[in-house]
Amino acid sequence: MAIMTETETEVLLNPWRGQGLPPEIQTGGSMADGEVVTDARAAQQLFTLCPAAHRTPLLDRHDLARDLGIGSLWLKDERTRMGLGSFKALGAAFAIARAADNAVRAGKAAAHDTALSGTTYVCASAGNHGLSMAAGAALFGAAAVVLLAETVPEGFADRLRAKGARVIRHGAVYEDSMAEAMRLAETEGWNLLSDSSWVGYSTPARDVMEGYLIMGAEAADDVPAPPTHIFLQAGVGGMAAAAAAAARAAWGDDPRIIVVEPSRAPALIESIRDGRPVTTSGAASCMGRLDCKEPSHLALKYLAEAADNFMTVTDAQADETTAWLAAKGLASSPSGTGGLTGLRQALAQPETFGLDAGSRVLLYVSEGAADD
Repeated sequence: MAIMTETETEVLLNPWRGQGLPPEIQTGGSMADGEVVTDARAAQQLFTLCPAAHRTPLLDRHDLARDLGIGSLWLKDERTRMGLGSFKALGAAFAIARAADNAVRAGKAAAHDTALSGTTYVCASAGNHGLSMAAGAALFGAAAVVLLAETVPEGFADRLRAKGARVIRHGAVYEDSMAEAMRLAETEGWNLLSDSSWVGYSTPARDVMEGYLIMGAEAADDVPAPPTHIFLQAGVGGMAAAAAAAARAAWGDDPRIIVVEPSRAPALIESIRDGRPVTTSGAASCMGRLDCKEPSHLALKYLAEAADNFMTVTDAQADETTAWLAAKGLASSPSGTGGLTGLRQALAQPETFGLDAGSRVLLYVSEGAADD
């Protein structure tokens, strides 16, 4: 286990770009089985089953590009996704929609809205994944149980209950509630729906990541010119992997893709450095939804091949960026603006990233201002 302390911005050129991690890591039992799905169009078609499905806007912020000294800045604004305030609305709800559609296609259910009656989904959550699971379960007739650690505010628990979820408090930290969710899935016969993957658990996480492809495909449709750079915030890496997959499908190898993590939770950059999944340990980060000490193995597997750089940013830098963006009229959170924090720090060393006055940058504002 790598024990991390907060440092200044760190940048790593990905040595595995274009080839992926060594074969023995991918196939020798250290990596989750499965592959990242890259067909976003199929995901978009299936997602129409969700009544709340709609496109989110791509913001063309010439003013911010001018302030930063680059050519163009496009922000994919996920703050209104499905009325849940986060890109994560695409993940668990999509995975549940797929299960419902499979039941109907197999003749096990007559209608999608009742296809999963009698089924219970369970997860641990420190943020919006639980909301997405609760909303998706309600749409297709299933029940939802969400495990919360003691540190999660009661306001978030109330939001989950309002979506019809049963909330169970367990443990001091997220890892404790995740262990309990896994135990309950085993003993109660419930379906564990995590947004991460590990050895022996990959299909549900793959379905969640496939849902995230939708926002990347929308961005590719709406952006007026191919971006030269894409900065992607990452926790376990699911969103970053899906957005990278959508980008590579749309523009090939041309955009430079940079994955941005909290310096207090650098699970991906340390895994890339070691060439294998690494668990880190450190203080809690203000980037709560990115504060993940262990990577999704499936996301790591794809990002090792597709991303050009990995970098870390500090809590102070994240807080300052969130305040800066709010002053420009766009309220989010340190987690939601992680990619922008990375861009602003990268501009301090533009030659490292190939940034200049003509650069066209795509970012994702992945959630609204924290209110829970």
